[in-house]
Amino acid sequence: MTEQMIKPTPRPGIMDIAAYVPGKSHGEGAGKVHKLSSNETPLGPSPKAIAAMQSVGEHLALYPDGQSSALREAIAAKYGLNTGNIICGNGSDELLGLIAHVYLGEGDEAIITEHGFLVYKIQILANGATPVTVKEKDARVDVDAILAAVTDRTRVVFIANPANPTGTYVPFSEIRRLHAGLPKNVVLVLDAAYAEYVRRNDYEAGLELVADNANVVMTRTFSKIYGLAALRVGWLYGPTDIIAALERVRGPFNLNAPAIAAATEAIKDDAFTRAAVDYNLKWIERLTAELTALGLSVTPSVANFVLIHFPDEDGKRAADADRYLSARGYILRAVAGYGFPNALRMSVGTEEANLGVIEALKTFLAAAPETEKA
Repeated sequence: MTEQMIKPTPRPGIMDIAAYVPGKSHGEGAGKVHKLSSNETPLGPSPKAIAAMQSVGEHLALYPDGQSSALREAIAAKYGLNTGNIICGNGSDELLGLIAHVYLGEGDEAIITEHGFLVYKIQILANGATPVTVKEKDARVDVDAILAAVTDRTRVVFIANPANPTGTYVPFSEIRRLHAGLPKNVVLVLDAAYAEYVRRNDYEAGLELVADNANVVMTRTFSKIYGLAALRVGWLYGPTDIIAALERVRGPFNLNAPAIAAATEAIKDDAFTRAAVDYNLKWIERLTAELTALGLSVTPSVANFVLIHFPDEDGKRAADADRYLSARGYILRAVAGYGFPNALRMSVGTEEANLGVIEALKTFLAAAPETEKA
């Protein structure tokens, strides 16, 4: 082998991982673009969060607080938690990765569900473990299927509740039943990225389950209802022993100062958050009703997006609708990678964007399919 051919080589399995592909952000040939592909809030962040972020501008030469103390204290105050059981991350994605890094290795297994967040599988594989994918039932997490998949090599179970991209949720009685059936050495990860949007009496994000047990963690994000996706802020609530382990591998200063300042004020602005919830509830109901009236199937959602299923007909499938909408400036999320090849996920957007998609789909579905030219 010549010297020119010698180069660093990733360890086995890394190049077999399918890289995460985010939702596209622009269309071709369109004027104004409405990005509805990433579940971003159309209301933006709280003005108080913006002001707090801007106030940090005079101190950019200084390192941020490596413990994110002010943010952890604000989270603890809001939910009645002990700050020692909270760890903050560069988005909840970082925290999910830390869990995999600390608790998974060669020979281990982690359970995910067939339509689960793609980052789970990436992190499992990146740490040398084996992902075990179980079927869902009617686009919902199936507790019995998960329990049936547990082996003596299972170390972590990842559950998104509410789920993405379906918008469905599991009643907390089922989450408790799942936890009761897991071995004590298995970490149950409750990814509650969309928890703030849910208004169901049988739903809980997982705070009490974490508080009462040594093998449950809950992750949350500031990217959705708080409108801070650009700053990448997440947090995890977990037992003392798990937090201690994660702190040993968490990078120093993993949150930047503007992010800490903005998130600290965002979580305190309850009036802004309530308005965001009200706006979302109104549009989830309307979008579901309007799209169903067009003859499309919509998975019932408690989050800030809807999963739209298209007819299995030439010219009317999801890929056709995606091209049609993109050309008119409406960017939705193709979800074939999540196991829905004939569906699109639509984030709740501005009134203009929401009404525009409805009208565009009316025209799209009413038009005769284009025939291929000879």
